[in-house]
Amino acid sequence: MAGKSRRPKLILTSDELERLRQLRQSQTAPWREVQRAQILWRYHAGESVTEIARALKMTRKSVGKWIGKALEMGVAAASKDAYHRPKAPVITEEAKAWVVHLACTQPKELGHAAEVWTRKALAKHVREHAVEAGHPSLSKAAKATVQRILAEQPLHPEKVKYYLERRDPDFEAKMREILLVYREVDLQNQHPGGLTPGLTPVIVTVSVDEKPGVQALANTAPDLPPVPGEHGTLARDHEYKRLGTCSILAALDLHDGHVTGRVERRHRSREFIALLKDLDHYYPPECMIRLVLDNHSAHISKETRAFLATRPNRFKYALTPTHGSWLNIVETLFGKMARTFLRHIRVQSWEELRDRIMKGIEEINAEPVVHRWKNFDALPTG
Repeated sequence: MAGKSRRPKLILTSDELERLRQLRQSQTAPWREVQRAQILWRYHAGESVTEIARALKMTRKSVGKWIGKALEMGVAAASKDAYHRPKAPVITEEAKAWVVHLACTQPKELGHAAEVWTRKALAKHVREHAVEAGHPSLSKAAKATVQRILAEQPLHPEKVKYYLERRDPDFEAKMREILLVYREVDLQNQHPGGLTPGLTPVIVTVSVDEKPGVQALANTAPDLPPVPGEHGTLARDHEYKRLGTCSILAALDLHDGHVTGRVERRHRSREFIALLKDLDHYYPPECMIRLVLDNHSAHISKETRAFLATRPNRFKYALTPTHGSWLNIVETLFGKMARTFLRHIRVQSWEELRDRIMKGIEEINAEPVVHRWKNFDALPTG
């Protein structure tokens, strides 16, 4: 027959009893706190240590530990773990700062081949150089250790975020010049009475640029048309064959939406001059052709300038600032091409790609759309 327990009874106030009742039934509190509340509730109700241990599937020693702590220090102290740090942190602040310094240094500067760190590579470098750097506590640092150190900052040396450095000191002034051109075009379009006979402006403004790198891709297996009840979309084999690339050279008329275009394998000076000749042939000789374009080498090369010299007063440049391609309205035309006839295009030859692009330009010209600049907030007032 078991002997009578020598432990005194656990005396609880009504508030403590209510707190234990709520905690032992809690679904959100930490499990260890719920378990201790059940121990103290049962002991207060008269159950023995053995009965509690059997019911909660614990050892008698663990049950006795928490009952003893409640009898010594109270229910609140027995319900939670006391904060303790058995020893000072091994990794010092100086060691952490060293890891952060490494993370802010490109690995190629430390003799590695990589451009940016991976967490694994950074942790390996930390382990290999920790002792000589005076931080032996990091000589066995795992990737997770490095991760925790960087997370305190936070730092992501494995990622690259691109930014655009404004290299043109006259960006604002050049932007205003382009917007003034667009405002003048807008006024011309609103007052057709200011046009010469035949509704041709004295100055015709066209937006010019190139769209390089358009790929000619060929199927390696036939496309399967949609089949009701089986698949509702065009089915295409994932493999394809590359047939080269092309560049689309386009000049968008800002008055009537007409597109003068060429498709070339490259976009050098000679291809750009060919586009200028097309424009020269298309527009009446009495007009001046104003070109809104960027500073691409083909636009300002010796070959191009030699051609322009043979057509004095025929062409006039309005150059966009460096990294200001978004100011060129022709980019909206290229976006339209990408969303329509260039989308998912597959061909059997480079020549077919050229012909289909030119066909797409013909379709645009059959139903031209006048592209306008709508935001003139950057222009000076007054």
